[in-house]
Amino acid sequence: MTQLKKEPLKFAYWVPNVSGGLVISSIEQRTSWDIDYNRKLAQIAEASGFDYALSQIRFTAGYGADNQHESVSFSHALLAATEKLRVIAAVLPGPWTPALLAKQIATISQLTNGRVDINVVSGWFRGEFAAIGEPWLDHDERYRRSEEFIRAVRGIWSEDNFNLRGDFYRFTDYTMRPKPLGDLPQVFQGGSSRAARDMASRVSDWYFTNGNTPEGLKAQVDDIRTKEKQFGKPWRTRIGVNAFGIVRSSEKEAQELLAEIIDKAIPDAVKGFHHEVQNAGNSSPEREGNWAKSTFQDLVQYNDGFRSNLIGTPEQVAERVIGLKRAGADLILLGFLHFQEEVAYFGKHVIPLIRELEAEEERTLAAAE
Repeated sequence: MTQLKKEPLKFAYWVPNVSGGLVISSIEQRTSWDIDYNRKLAQIAEASGFDYALSQIRFTAGYGADNQHESVSFSHALLAATEKLRVIAAVLPGPWTPALLAKQIATISQLTNGRVDINVVSGWFRGEFAAIGEPWLDHDERYRRSEEFIRAVRGIWSEDNFNLRGDFYRFTDYTMRPKPLGDLPQVFQGGSSRAARDMASRVSDWYFTNGNTPEGLKAQVDDIRTKEKQFGKPWRTRIGVNAFGIVRSSEKEAQELLAEIIDKAIPDAVKGFHHEVQNAGNSSPEREGNWAKSTFQDLVQYNDGFRSNLIGTPEQVAERVIGLKRAGADLILLGFLHFQEEVAYFGKHVIPLIRELEAEEERTLAAAE
């Protein structure tokens, strides 16, 4: 394992701006997709030591998400209700053009003291594209378009008289004003395919990966570091890893709750999701994507959040978070059953322990120098 980096870990939570919660299960989830719940949740997260919130992008119903709020406008509402929290708006090239997205985000940046970022989603669900009349590109073409999308948006934000002659987008002497306030919005992306990691290694500020063990995460991070050097990227891609938190006063209670989530899984919905994500993975040249090795249990939390194993007592979870940091994580992206209560609990009982462990590691490293 590598030594801990000196920069403290960041924490983010999934914004429940779609219905159905974060697990495909009939277990009770005291979480709502409405704006009042989410405004209060954002304020709780900000007060609890969370740095980011990630809004979700969905255009069609499925797997419990019968209702979906649009991500960019919803992100703005959360920013208006907070003072420090950064909100990451998920966007999808195709429905969004670079000019529209650049203008939206620059305006929100101006209105919220520069606290808005973007997560560029390349798309995996062919049925969603068909439903809204968007052309479906081959796997690697989707990532080529996303990379060009990022280059275009970043160029619009940072340059006057911006020009681009790409395969997907073209600009001629385009100047957009006002620009985003302060530093440019950060660009996040996800994916586990070769094309996804290569895109991250060339153009993205942050790379999100599905839940994983420290060993599995380290292999992904090492691959990205190697590719960064090959591509000559002048900055380090930071790494965020997904996790589903089940933090209780005893390990037995946490494990029993996990078992109940799995026992109450909705089999047809989980199997349907598995079928779609397998199709998505098989469309990549290496026939492997985000969910290539996911089991039925993994897919009950549809971003493999159980695999990160943040399930147990505050002390156990804090130690496991540090294990992910040693493997290369810069950020932990969290989902919960009952968001308001559990974000507050995590902030009160887990984050302070993580900060103590980080400080202890720093003291050990300083003493060894």
